[in-house]
Amino acid sequence: MGEELDRPVKLKRKVYDKEVDRLHVELVKLQQYVKAQGLCVVVVFEGRDAAGKGGVIKTITQDLNPRVCRIAALPAPSDRERTQWYFQRYVEQLPAGGEIVLFDRSWYNRAGVERVMGFCTEAEYEEFLRTCPVLEEMLIRSGIILLKYWFSVSDDEQERRFQARLTDPAKHWKLSPMDLESRSRWVDYSRAKDVMFAHTDTEQSPWWVVEADDKRRARLNTITHLLSSIPYEYVAPAPLALPPRQSEEGYERPPLESQRFVPEVF
Repeated sequence: MGEELDRPVKLKRKVYDKEVDRLHVELVKLQQYVKAQGLCVVVVFEGRDAAGKGGVIKTITQDLNPRVCRIAALPAPSDRERTQWYFQRYVEQLPAGGEIVLFDRSWYNRAGVERVMGFCTEAEYEEFLRTCPVLEEMLIRSGIILLKYWFSVSDDEQERRFQARLTDPAKHWKLSPMDLESRSRWVDYSRAKDVMFAHTDTEQSPWWVVEADDKRRARLNTITHLLSSIPYEYVAPAPLALPPRQSEEGYERPPLESQRFVPEVF
């Protein structure tokens, strides 16, 4: 983490738009297959702050049915949740048959921000490292398809994105005090990530690292890998035909003056 590597020229917008349109069609096919087969799919997105996780998730869900594919982005635990089994509030978000859940951050908060910022005890951290692989093995044995992506961004690129968030009013919300603190603890987060991988990057439940300095490439590569990791077939929808509209005989519209209209500013 943090090594400055030679990056290829950033992907051109025209190429990206063409490829992402094609992948959106495939994602819809995957969605229909998951629903038809009653599959349970969990995708975990973790990584550096400003590494582009949110953009990838937004791209994946753009054309999908939110009743089939939903995002789990949990806030900080409440006082009550802090007294629960650590994994409990994440388990509550797991999919039923025919659903896909995308975790924008996940139970791996304990191995990352909680560890670095001191939000958990040493005993809680060690217990997480022991039990997380067991939990994931249980999920997989129960039939859940589990994919885990780690988004890697270089120090320079993260700095550039943070600066952009500081100057763009539309992006201020993306920059929290915790994000700023993470900049001063880059090495601590690197060490925490290395330990996390050592314990949880298993053959049964591996981590897949996404090089994310180029956001467009990261999105296309992640979606392509996701689609290749879940064998699916095209499920043709049942034929549909629009019925004739009901006759307006006997119906009288209320006068327009009785309704409130949005002002036509544009």
